[in-house]
Amino acid sequence: MIVIENVSKSFKTKKVLEQVSLTVRRGEVIGLLGENGAGKTTLLRMLSTVLAPTEGTITVAGFDTVRQQLEVRRRIGILFGGETGLYNRLTARENIYYFGQLYEIPRARLDENVSRLVHYFGLDAFLDKRVGEFSKGMRQKVAIARSIIHDPDIILLDEPTSGLDVTSAFGMRNLIGDMKTRGKTIVFSSHIMEEVKKLCDRVVMIHHGKVKFDGPLEPLFAEREMEDLEHIFMNMIGEDK
Repeated sequence: MIVIENVSKSFKTKKVLEQVSLTVRRGEVIGLLGENGAGKTTLLRMLSTVLAPTEGTITVAGFDTVRQQLEVRRRIGILFGGETGLYNRLTARENIYYFGQLYEIPRARLDENVSRLVHYFGLDAFLDKRVGEFSKGMRQKVAIARSIIHDPDIILLDEPTSGLDVTSAFGMRNLIGDMKTRGKTIVFSSHIMEEVKKLCDRVVMIHHGKVKFDGPLEPLFAEREMEDLEHIFMNMIGEDK
């Protein structure tokens, strides 16, 4: 579903990612772990076609992210941390429907998708209010709904629960779990270790632009003789120092 081969990314003289190779199978949920600046967001931006690799290739659903950008974008849903991509003068309903219409979703299916997302995020009371009046958490809910309104097969999420209250974050995790059962392929970054433990089939740890670990958690827990993911992560990045 996603194949990353020997990918590096540099900005002028600064190398952010170096020789990263990963394969994500259909229906997998992959968690990206790393300190700020490790390269997680850069990797997600390259998967979404926003950035092009300096070296190497990336294919998503069989399409090259540089040469076949439109085909890739049709098949993915994207949420970048801190960037909601919403129109403040429109209501939540208008924002969500607008993006749904861009994907040319039939009205009946669009209504069904909106109803499902409204249920997950408790947006009923806010649907017809302007987004510009919303708190950060409320904007995040609408942004998530907007990013997956077309029910994509591949979902890229950068810190999806950032800014959400406890109830909304719980709803977001339930939504990821639901999408997983429906066979969606999900790659998301997070600093919340329990979230990663609960949701992910595999974890990819990135440190200083390089993949430090890639695999399921159970063998890692057995090898380290503990299930404290935060402690394991800190130990692993400390081994590079």
